[in-house]
Amino acid sequence: MAIEYLAWDVFVLEERLRRLERRVERRRLRDAQNPFQLPREEFLSLFRLPQEAVMNLVNLLRAELQSERVIGLSPEIKVLVAIRFYAQGCYQRSVGNQQQFNISQSSTSRCLHAVTEAINRRLLRRWVKFPMTAIDRQQGKEKFATAPQPFPGAIGAIDCTFVHILAPSEHEEAFVNHHGRHSLNVQAIVDPDLTILNINPRYPGARNDAYIWSTSPIRRAMEFHYNRGERRTWLIGDAGYPLEPWLLTPLANFPEDTRQHQYTQQLCKARSVVERFFGVFKSVWRCLSYQRVLMYEPAFAAKIVNACAVLHNMRVQLRLNNQDDEQLAPIAHPVGNDIDPMDQDEEYNRRGPRALAQRIQQQIMRERFPNFRDAEE
Repeated sequence: MAIEYLAWDVFVLEERLRRLERRVERRRLRDAQNPFQLPREEFLSLFRLPQEAVMNLVNLLRAELQSERVIGLSPEIKVLVAIRFYAQGCYQRSVGNQQQFNISQSSTSRCLHAVTEAINRRLLRRWVKFPMTAIDRQQGKEKFATAPQPFPGAIGAIDCTFVHILAPSEHEEAFVNHHGRHSLNVQAIVDPDLTILNINPRYPGARNDAYIWSTSPIRRAMEFHYNRGERRTWLIGDAGYPLEPWLLTPLANFPEDTRQHQYTQQLCKARSVVERFFGVFKSVWRCLSYQRVLMYEPAFAAKIVNACAVLHNMRVQLRLNNQDDEQLAPIAHPVGNDIDPMDQDEEYNRRGPRALAQRIQQQIMRERFPNFRDAEE
């Protein structure tokens, strides 16, 4: 029996020695590989941001990522590991085993959680901001008025997309979308530059777009500004959203020679920026793509979406997202007299927001397409 205990003790000591040797070897390989010395294009391909942008990101998060252990991972490595996961969207072990890092799966997991939490706490509100001041909203309207596909008065295009996740242990049925897959339904509002103005990944896949919008703080903000007298300021969405005085949607099944058809065509072309945004967003940050599944609980998966949104806006600021080569000349639209504010308030109180929104739609169509007939005539 004593011999068996001795053999077991020897085995345990040998196993500890092997683990220590693997850790030392990983450290040696990691120190020998400095990802920041990679050629710029190769670094950009791997991490989606240039070296100087990643270093700026590291410096912003350094206080939260600095390890207390002398032999702990540096903030630089932690940030690179997390960004590589966002960009690649594969399993943690394969990310950690890449030659730039040489770290274990558990270390990769800790890096991902630490960096994701830090970005959500420190950077989300700074980098993803809806235009809340009159000056910011005016700048947003100028962007849409001079965009390749213009829609004067708009400040953002809104839509939702699914991000697939692992089936959660609680309320699993709430996360099954209409395609039969577990997901988050992520609402985004973007401008013509593909800058994210607002992102909301908190709702499960079974919730439809209109419900998410009805509970959105952005809807309350738009209604607040409308009630304070701000006119000709809208978001534009598809038919999945309710028509409101501050949210314009398309009209379906009208002949091509009518104002309704021309209005819908103009709105849909302008709104297409949000569709293009989702394509760019998921192709750059592949952990969110249709073919991937975020293997995390819904709350942390939502934080990953937020972190990718911050990094996306950084790329937009650096002009790294591909833009369409074809630049269409902006179209000048005549501006008529607004509906009298007193009349709008009376109609809003008497008939509700949809009736007033329909009246606003009719006014837009008459102003912008005077050479086309009205379908009701």
